[in-house]
Amino acid sequence: MTSVFWPRRGVWGFLSQAVLACAAWALSVPAQADGLDLLAQFMKQARSGRAQFTQVVTSPSRAGQAPRAKTSGGGFEFQRPGKFRFDYRKPFAQTLLADGQTLWLHDVELNQVTARKQSQALGATPAALLTAASDLQALKADFQFTPEPDRDGLQWVRATPQSPDGQIRSVMVGLRTTPTGPELAVLDVQDSLGQRSVLTFSAFEINPVLPANTFVFKAPAGADVIKP
Repeated sequence: MTSVFWPRRGVWGFLSQAVLACAAWALSVPAQADGLDLLAQFMKQARSGRAQFTQVVTSPSRAGQAPRAKTSGGGFEFQRPGKFRFDYRKPFAQTLLADGQTLWLHDVELNQVTARKQSQALGATPAALLTAASDLQALKADFQFTPEPDRDGLQWVRATPQSPDGQIRSVMVGLRTTPTGPELAVLDVQDSLGQRSVLTFSAFEINPVLPANTFVFKAPAGADVIKP
């Protein structure tokens, strides 16, 4: 199983190491704020969000072969604490949904559903940025956070897992400042096998009121439900 999230194959590997948080804020940002300051504001102020995303997964190069890249994309929604939803529209239709207790993966073409306990599937991963409460301090038990130099018009912070035995090597979080505050732009995840997963977010809606059924999953009729 690949260890970086790619639709249809290796989804749980990605979740055990990767993905996400997003939104823009209602407060202005101090001029000298660095990436860590912006991330703390992001955690504090974004209660819910909605965006579009593009994901590029690059495998490490092998002898005589160039690195291989695969691209996917779709829509993303989240609500703190503990809930998020990725609806992949290409190249395969899939839904990845965390309802606060269970993490569900629905492969539409295969009519197959995989369910895992959310606490076991996410752990110390970038998905904690989506599901945690509003306090960055709480994540410091799992990650060490370090501000990085600005580049590409973004401010960056590196999150390094406290445990050296996990599948994640590091997560780079890129944020941009807007007239209303900071906005998550990029999650760049490097895993222990040398794979890289870059998620780029666009068209953010900040703190939208999401329908109550957004994070409710019901297996389609006839679907094969797997609970490892």
